[in-house]
Amino acid sequence: MSGVRRPVELSALADALHAEDVGYRRSLHARQLQMIAIGGVIGTGLFLGAGGRLAGAGPGLFLVYAVCGVFVFFILRALGELVLHRPSAGSFVSYAREFYGEKLAFAVGWTYFFHWCMTGVVDITAIATYFHYWGAFDGVPHWLLALIALIAVVCTNLISVRWFGELEFWVALIKVVALVGFLVIGTVFLAGRFKIHGQPTGIDVLSHHGGLFPTGAIPLVTVTTGVVFSYAAVELVGIAAGETRQPAEIMPRSINQVITRIAVFYVGSLILLGLLLPYTAFRSGESPFVTFFAGIGVPAAGTIMNLVVLTAAFSSLNAGLYSTGRILRSMSMNGSAPGIAGRMSRNGVPYVGILATGAIALVGVGLDAVVPDKAFEIVLNVSALGTIVSWTVVLLCQLRLWYRWRQGVAFRPKFRLPGTPYTSVAALIFLAVVVVLMACSGNPVQRAAVVALIGIMGPALIVGWFLARRKVLRIAEIRHGHAGQFPVLAERPWPGRPDDSLVVVEDPGKGTPGHPKDPIVVIEEPARPIPDDVRPSGTTPWSKLTPPG
Repeated sequence: MSGVRRPVELSALADALHAEDVGYRRSLHARQLQMIAIGGVIGTGLFLGAGGRLAGAGPGLFLVYAVCGVFVFFILRALGELVLHRPSAGSFVSYAREFYGEKLAFAVGWTYFFHWCMTGVVDITAIATYFHYWGAFDGVPHWLLALIALIAVVCTNLISVRWFGELEFWVALIKVVALVGFLVIGTVFLAGRFKIHGQPTGIDVLSHHGGLFPTGAIPLVTVTTGVVFSYAAVELVGIAAGETRQPAEIMPRSINQVITRIAVFYVGSLILLGLLLPYTAFRSGESPFVTFFAGIGVPAAGTIMNLVVLTAAFSSLNAGLYSTGRILRSMSMNGSAPGIAGRMSRNGVPYVGILATGAIALVGVGLDAVVPDKAFEIVLNVSALGTIVSWTVVLLCQLRLWYRWRQGVAFRPKFRLPGTPYTSVAALIFLAVVVVLMACSGNPVQRAAVVALIGIMGPALIVGWFLARRKVLRIAEIRHGHAGQFPVLAERPWPGRPDDSLVVVEDPGKGTPGHPKDPIVVIEEPARPIPDDVRPSGTTPWSKLTPPG
């Protein structure tokens, strides 16, 4: 069996990595996870933001969504590979800990928490605004609507993960039904050559209004950042996978369906919009779907799409509370967050983290009347940068897993990111370009967001790490982990050829001398003797190990 790469599985040590997932009920069903994956892709970035981007960049906008969608798919495949390597509700924070150590896990965990807290502030304010679209709510104070929305979503998350999954399922279904309805009606109008506002549909719309790129190529580049953030929350499926019973079966199907949904819902919808109406008909702040339905004389178009956008905002708030609760618990179990954040209810819900996020989002209830609109835009862009950080960490962890697999010291699942390492590096370069575009754009709000993240979050994370590091290292030592030169519980590169094989088998008897529950490590045809000083603690010295019979 020489030359066969096998994982290093030391159960006495590997249990520590799984400790942070103990207590979860794993009660999410396949249909819920699939809808979570779909719902994470379809949000207000399409239903509301696409109108302004069509007006600024023209009908060629679908190309930007398609290119960005391909890279988002790469990121999801990388995340899926990590999940099947080791499912965890701590998701990329847990993987950062495994592959790069506690410093990166601390930084990305708190950045992600901050990202969703800021998103929550914006979400509850947006929800109240959407309610005021209907005259029946004119007499209800803005802050009261925001408070009611926040309490409702917090309570849903606190009951059980099944309630969260069920809410996400129906919200995602509403968004899918709305898009399918538009695609069907729009296709009928296009195929039948029906006129809208007295103008023909089809290729004539493009030829009479400057073609695919009426405003030039530069606007397509400048809207790229907004398009990327339309896909924010796709990483939620990786967190939710830690609470499913059969992630190995569900994850590949859920992730592979995402690229189809992007092609149909995003790219297909934008192509259709560009062939139905001239780009000058769209405007910022109005859903392009409302523009279309109003143009064909549907009186309730605004009401229908406002309901869809409202559900998308609820979904975003719901996802933020869910994910931060799990991320905070993962950090708490490893010393990077206060110990109280690790508490769970009888239903397997990390309620302290959820309540903490809700409490911070509560600031948004009264913030709308005090802080100018520009401040909210900065908050939104800072939170969007948090998405870039989390996606970057996913790719870096997947690259490290691939590297260890090449060395022969880690297992790589069959469900992988195709083309690794080239696709991983290409996606990382793409994300770096997006950040550069934000920093160099003519939009002062985006520049302020980059400065705020680097100038404020950076020093805050450094100070926070120095305050927490003693506790983190102490917990890591108790877990038999490595928090210094090597990542916590990472498979260390063993001396010998890259194709050295290591196999771990559980002893059916009493175990190794002095360690009844420890595994016996068997080395298959090593290239040369492995010194005792690099063996895992608590196992039999290498010299006493017997090769397989």
